[in-house]
Amino acid sequence: MRTLRIGSRGSDVMEIQALLRKIGYNPGPIDGIFGQQTQQAVIQFQRDKGLTPDGIIGPNTYNALGKFLIGYVIYIIRPGDTLYNIALRSYTNLARLLAANPEIDPNNLRVGQRIIVPYGIDVVDTNINYTYEIMERDIQGLKTRYPFIEIGVAGLSVLGRNLYYIKLGNGPNEVFYNGAHHALEWITSPVLMKFVEDFAKAYVERRNIRGYNIRDIWNQSTIYIMPMVNPDGVDLVINGLQPDNPYYEELITWNNGRMNFSEVWQANIRGVDLNHNYDAAWELSKQAERRLGIFGPGPTRYSGPYPESEPESKAVADFTRNHDFRLVLAYHSQGEVIYWNFMDMAPPEARRIGELFSQVSGYVLEELYGIASYAGYKDWFIQEYRRPGYTIEVGKGKNPLPISQFDKIYNDNIELMLLAAVV
Repeated sequence: MRTLRIGSRGSDVMEIQALLRKIGYNPGPIDGIFGQQTQQAVIQFQRDKGLTPDGIIGPNTYNALGKFLIGYVIYIIRPGDTLYNIALRSYTNLARLLAANPEIDPNNLRVGQRIIVPYGIDVVDTNINYTYEIMERDIQGLKTRYPFIEIGVAGLSVLGRNLYYIKLGNGPNEVFYNGAHHALEWITSPVLMKFVEDFAKAYVERRNIRGYNIRDIWNQSTIYIMPMVNPDGVDLVINGLQPDNPYYEELITWNNGRMNFSEVWQANIRGVDLNHNYDAAWELSKQAERRLGIFGPGPTRYSGPYPESEPESKAVADFTRNHDFRLVLAYHSQGEVIYWNFMDMAPPEARRIGELFSQVSGYVLEELYGIASYAGYKDWFIQEYRRPGYTIEVGKGKNPLPISQFDKIYNDNIELMLLAAVV
């Protein structure tokens, strides 16, 4: 990671600001700008940890912050330790400590034994620009805290980033939720990641969420979540075009000579709109491109040279083929709308389920027409399996939606995601 100091800007600064606030310091606004207030918070943290208080985040300070970023620390048992006392000192609870260490015998702790101590803070931050690197670290942190969840890789992006999936539950009813097909719509990734964390935490603590028994869902259903389908595009939107990008010159051309990708870029790194790259009326999507003046790669609506031409859409389709999903949710933004049908191929129950989703979320249930209704993931799923598939458009405004909308979006959707696993 780069050294951060006064004047530094970016998503990594935002991440550190959010962390400092979470662990009790005051870095000022979480805005990605390393100003004097952030510097003073860093200095105070360094003093508290016995580091040189220079206000610069270099290797030593990163190391000290690192355990808080991933949400746990490796602890070596000392004479007189008990799990209860360790939990008390670490501001966590016994249930989380036992969940992170399923092999441990709490009545037979051995001096020198290494255990994982999860901190009493959440892993997933919901007040920052959510990059692929942050998501990857959060996945590591969640897997360590909650080893009973399963992590896998469905494929690789064009630039070789992992297309992670997370598995919750062991029941026969399989469902699949995915997010961030579109680069500007990255807010859907922390929505899904926060759901993973809240679900796992409630499972450990034997709590209900919105009246749903999480342990019952775990036994009844298996929820697969792919939080970021388009990591290359998300990185381009949040962090900008970097000189070492192998598509550097092409991307500038495809973006009509603009270096700013943070306002219009929905496609993957090859300029293909992944949610128009599935084999569901794909030819109609190509015809519509010409009417819109789209003749090749660009920020949006280009369907690619053929269906599943992109490794990201092919990985999602293959992942679907390799499972028996009863229902899928594809998360997008914006509009507070739920799209449920595709060319009248949806099964009769799809509308009824969609109405239930509308009731618990407050979103409007609608059908989609025109270019936006062709070659999307839920379209392909409905066409191929004749099972319920939904596009959930979260939030309202202009993409990318500000992270300040997260709390409302999550509040609107958490029950929808729980319901989708059991309906």
